[in-house]
Amino acid sequence: MYRQRLAGLPPGRRRYRYALSIDGSDSEEEEYMAAIERAVVLVLDGVGVGQAPDAARYGDAGANCLTNTANAVGALRLPVMGSMGLGNLTPIAGTPPTANAIGAYARLDEAAAGKDSTTGHWELMGVTLHQPLPTYPHGFPADLVARFEAAIGRGTLGNKPASGTVIIEELGAEHIRTGKPILYTSGDSVFQLAAHEQVIPLDDLYHMCEIARGMLTGEHAVGRVIARPFIGEPGAFTRTPHRRDFSLLPPAPTLLDLLVEAGYQVIGIGKIEDLFAFRGLTKSNHTGTNEAGMAAALDELTLPFRGLLFVNLVDCDQVYGHRRNPQGYAHALEDVDAWLPRVLDMLGPRDALFITGDHGTDPTYTGTDHTREAVPMLAAGGPITPNVNLGVRASFADLGATLAEAFGVGPLESGSSFARAIGLA
Repeated sequence: MYRQRLAGLPPGRRRYRYALSIDGSDSEEEEYMAAIERAVVLVLDGVGVGQAPDAARYGDAGANCLTNTANAVGALRLPVMGSMGLGNLTPIAGTPPTANAIGAYARLDEAAAGKDSTTGHWELMGVTLHQPLPTYPHGFPADLVARFEAAIGRGTLGNKPASGTVIIEELGAEHIRTGKPILYTSGDSVFQLAAHEQVIPLDDLYHMCEIARGMLTGEHAVGRVIARPFIGEPGAFTRTPHRRDFSLLPPAPTLLDLLVEAGYQVIGIGKIEDLFAFRGLTKSNHTGTNEAGMAAALDELTLPFRGLLFVNLVDCDQVYGHRRNPQGYAHALEDVDAWLPRVLDMLGPRDALFITGDHGTDPTYTGTDHTREAVPMLAAGGPITPNVNLGVRASFADLGATLAEAFGVGPLESGSSFARAIGLA
């Protein structure tokens, strides 16, 4: 014989359960009720809102994914994200500021050094790297490469920073002739191996990457080892969707770990499993495109769960940003914006959507690397207080800290929660 006093309770407060005891008297128990039932964190990979304060140190002065893309294509029309406050964060032709945002908005600066996906995602989830992950602007040391070649029983080609599509055109024919995998890196902390699927079968390529992951520790502990398979003939090579990442483990517990320990579900879509080395996830779906990721997210939202749906949509970075294609970049963003009403419609009264980024990849900028930028933070949903300007935040980790407080887990290693400001505490 129980009755629960739930009506009228502010989200994130307490609820009281009353029980009729054996002698007929009432007893009262107090238990915590999390401020939200489900959170959707949507990472628009490679989407920034303007140069970080230290962008010049990275050679990225003037980078601004959204402003520069909108100017390049004439207009970037993102009405849904605009209603959430996106146009308040940076000037965007076609997406003006709003005086009545449906939720909360902020610019997040990155506290960690670097501008890569691993560092960005870890910081979003509450772990800020105090030392940058190693990068190799001149290629990997000769002794390291020699040890790797001895371990895999064959030589390598390349060993330099390069665009992935460019280097397979440059060295693909020689790779087919010699059977040597193509080794390259980028401005990120990555060790990448490209191989034609008919020359080095996928299982063999993955095994080589596992060997590299085991060797790349200590001073050479790169964020990710990446298998980059391709197919086709010289002059018409195409990378396949069989990419696989072998990530470094986060050095401290992330929000994902704390949620799982507390009994919540954590569902990763896209490359989330790669970036967190499968840790802190109860379920994952390694989608490789925005279209597949968006469909998978909707499928998950039709199912009952308590916890976090963590989605990475990769096309702005992988397909268009690195290729410096502002038209494709704009089209991808507009497709995501057109899909967002379906997400918002599927949220329950205690569910919330958070949209952010992990770094910039300005498709109008020089070179092919990421750009050091602030990222957006947009929040909406039943529990979220509307029209809250959170200003400029000092760390991506503020998002993780906010979710930790809202779910009643934590504390995390870093980050300052804004849960109270948006109605989640």
